Amino acid sequence: MSERCKKKLTMQNKKQRGILGKSAPSVFLPHYHTMNKSEKRIEKRFVAVEQSRTFRNIRMAFNLKTKSVLDIGCSYGEFLTHFGPESVGVTLAPEEAEYARKRGLHIVEGNIEDELVMNTITKKFDVIFANNILEHLYSPHAFLIQSKSLLKKDGQLILGVPCVPKITAIMRLKKFRGSLASQHINFFTSDTLRLTVERAGWIVEEVRGFHIRSSFIDHFLNLIYPHFYAITRPDHNFEYSEKRKRELDGYKKYRVIYI
Repeated sequence: MSERCKKKLTMQNKKQRGILGKSAPSVFLPHYHTMNKSEKRIEKRFVAVEQSRTFRNIRMAFNLKTKSVLDIGCSYGEFLTHFGPESVGVTLAPEEAEYARKRGLHIVEGNIEDELVMNTITKKFDVIFANNILEHLYSPHAFLIQSKSLLKKDGQLILGVPCVPKITAIMRLKKFRGSLASQHINFFTSDTLRLTVERAGWIVEEVRGFHIRSSFIDHFLNLIYPHFYAITRPDHNFEYSEKRKRELDGYKKYRVIYI
C-alpha cells in the first residue's frame, strides 16, 4: 500500500472515531436514518458519551468496563452500557427505564431517596457512579450515608457534580452556567463538594475534572472547570464529631427526624 493510501485510510479512521471533530451519529449507528425523531435524540446521547474524552479517562483510570457498577440517575443507560456485565442502573423516569431495558440493561425504576427503592437493591457493587445527581437531591447527606450499604467493602463512589469555578468571572460565558441551572437545589464549589462528602463518612481521594489524563495539568485547569468528579471510598472508622453527636441527642429529645 502506498504512503498516500495509508494517509487517506488513517484520516478516514480518525474521522470515524471523532478525533477530527464531531462525528455524525450514523457512524456509530448504521440504523440511525430509520429512527423517529425521539429515538434519534436519545441515541445522540449515547454517541456523545461514546465520544466523551472525560468519561473515557474515568472509565480507563478505574477499569469500569470490568466492574459491577450501580449507575444512579442512569437516564437511558448511555453510561451504563460501558460498565461491567453485572451493572445496574437506577432512574426515576418510566420512559428512560423502558428504553434502557429494550437495550438489554438491568434497571431499577424509582427515586433513590425512597427507602423502598433503596431496599430493592440487594446486591453490593464494586463502584457507585452518580453523575449529575447530587445537585438535585433533597438530602445529599442522607444519600451519601445510605449509599455505603450498596458498596463492597473496598468499593468506590464516583460523583460527578456541577461546581462553580474558582474563577467566577467565567460564569458569564454560556457554556459555564450549568452549575447554577434553575432546576438545581444544591450548589457546590470543588471545596464544598469535598467537605460535603467527607462529613458523610467518605475518604476523598481526588476531586478534579478528568478532561486531561494528567492530574498535574488538571490541577491548573480546575480554576475554570464547571464540573468535577469526586473519587471516594468509605471511611470505615467514620464518626460524627462530638459537637454533632450532642446536636443529634438534642434532636432525639425533641423527636426531630435525623440521619
